[in-house]
Amino acid sequence: MRTGITQAPFGRTRDGETITRFTLANANGMVAKIIDFGGVITELLAPDRDGRLADVVLGFDTLAPYESDSPYFGALIGRYGNRIARGRFTLDGREFSLPTNNGNNHLHGGAPGFDKLKWQATIEGDSLCLRYTSRDGEQGYPGRLDVSVVYELTDDNELVVRFHAVSDQATPVNLTQHSYFNLAGGGSILEHLLTIDADTFVAIDGESIPTGALAPVEATPFDFRKARPIGAAINEADTQLANGQGYDHCFALNKPQGKAMTRAAHVLEPQSGRVLELFTEEPGVQFYSGNFLDGSLQGKGQVYAHRSGFCLEPQHFPDSPNQPQFPNVILRPGEVYQTESRFRFSVDRQA
Repeated sequence: MRTGITQAPFGRTRDGETITRFTLANANGMVAKIIDFGGVITELLAPDRDGRLADVVLGFDTLAPYESDSPYFGALIGRYGNRIARGRFTLDGREFSLPTNNGNNHLHGGAPGFDKLKWQATIEGDSLCLRYTSRDGEQGYPGRLDVSVVYELTDDNELVVRFHAVSDQATPVNLTQHSYFNLAGGGSILEHLLTIDADTFVAIDGESIPTGALAPVEATPFDFRKARPIGAAINEADTQLANGQGYDHCFALNKPQGKAMTRAAHVLEPQSGRVLELFTEEPGVQFYSGNFLDGSLQGKGQVYAHRSGFCLEPQHFPDSPNQPQFPNVILRPGEVYQTESRFRFSVDRQA
């Protein structure tokens, strides 16, 4: 059985707010540590094939880097994960302007996004619930948005993330979790074997904005329908790889219409035998290969070098408010935004 949730201080913000770290543990020795600043997963301990635990997420020892230097390590992302072109969209005849914090474009809800805010935390049985109310006009978005996120670590070695939101005005919503994983516990991620259940991906331009097309993965470096190393084709001469400076693309998952939970991705680290599977109700998953990690960040005894972590962010497609052919991201009054993803850990004893 799970051993409950404990808590301890994790420092103070620059504004003097006390931040708490919550520790979730299960019957198999897995541990997840999560802070109420940004809903950040600071540590995630998972066993290898010999039962040895290692921390499989990138992060920091103290609060300060999460406030200033963090490239969204482990954080909750909102209101809108990924990019919105030029920080503008039109909704019901009104044009809205958002801050541009990624070149000419709006990224991950702006600055500050949900990753840089304190959430209200409560322990509910074996789950940690985080709540935040985004006021009307915050970062340019319309409507008051009431958000809750539940983290649960099950005895099946699944870290479950459940999102819930309601709004009093129509507004775009695309919430996600942005952990950087390294199943070896350190070093490069290029030998991790990745599978993504997607026949197409969202093609992007040189500013990482969707062109509007879903490009086939067939005969390209983006074909992960069968397991292959992340680094197998990452340096090939390919326009899409050049545009993302590696993999930084949303894959359109092969799944039926509706909200059915499906397996989106499978990752195996051959040396340790650790396996991560992502199950999600979302239509897409953003795969990011740590292209902008450059050794300038350090934490938990490690230097975060180029491609030392990867992200699998379950989400709707980028720039969807400006791309009507993409799945809908507009939440209207009276509707409920609700989505669940599961990060399941296991071992492969044959690798």
